[in-house]
Amino acid sequence: MLTSVALFAALSMTPAQAGGMTLSNPRITYGELGSPRPDNKLLPGDVFFLSFDIDGIKVSPEGRVKYGMAMEVTDSTGKSIFKQMPVERDDFLPLGGNKLPARAYVSVGPDQPAGTYTCKVTVSDLSDKDKQVSKSIEQKFEVTPRAFGIVQLYTSADAEGKIPAPLVGVAGQALFVHFAVIDFKREGKDAKDQQPNITIEMVVYDKNSQPTLPKPTVKQIPDEADGKVDEKVLGVPMRFLVPLNLEGGFLIELKATDNVSKKSAKVYLPLQVFPAAPRKG
Repeated sequence: MLTSVALFAALSMTPAQAGGMTLSNPRITYGELGSPRPDNKLLPGDVFFLSFDIDGIKVSPEGRVKYGMAMEVTDSTGKSIFKQMPVERDDFLPLGGNKLPARAYVSVGPDQPAGTYTCKVTVSDLSDKDKQVSKSIEQKFEVTPRAFGIVQLYTSADAEGKIPAPLVGVAGQALFVHFAVIDFKREGKDAKDQQPNITIEMVVYDKNSQPTLPKPTVKQIPDEADGKVDEKVLGVPMRFLVPLNLEGGFLIELKATDNVSKKSAKVYLPLQVFPAAPRKG
């Protein structure tokens, strides 16, 4: 279900190591571990994910790292519309290394006004509070006017979507592609019983840009919602299971068509599958 909150944010991160702290490699992604988006445009009801790297944060001899993260979102006039106070973390980095991958996200409500927004994330090295080092990174994103489309796209290792997964795996794994369709039209005589009529197709292309199957995998709404979508619902969550049975490079195409308004939307996700590690001995 899509949130009705106008804008909120949260922070999470996954660590690694080293010396004078810098923030680099900002990228807007589909979900927590997803591939980069083609641009910075989001529909109301979508989620803005900012991924970046923290280099040079101090790691203790025991592999502990202490840091804080804060976020602020401002509109095109510079007005602050959300502030996340610093969240302190103490993490264990058994692999060592010199890089700390980081992520922040902003969930855009379905009624969020169109416009350009700026997400600023500040990271503080808390290993020495007397000589605290803080760095910030900023990323603009654009909220477009409301329209039919695919939003909240991410991939996971489980059907519930609780375990984020990248679009990289080994043969024998399975991925779930989660998303929602929003701002669709309804049809029917009685306003209370009006239902959407949406066709969702998934096509997977191989390295030669050829479909891997003769026909697309198709789902129909409201059939996938037990035949009825409540009149107050603004978006319908969906998912596809993608078993990784072959190694290679692939491209997943998701296409949603609103058969009432005759509008459609597409999203493309690159997928890489590696051979399973051979058994030794």
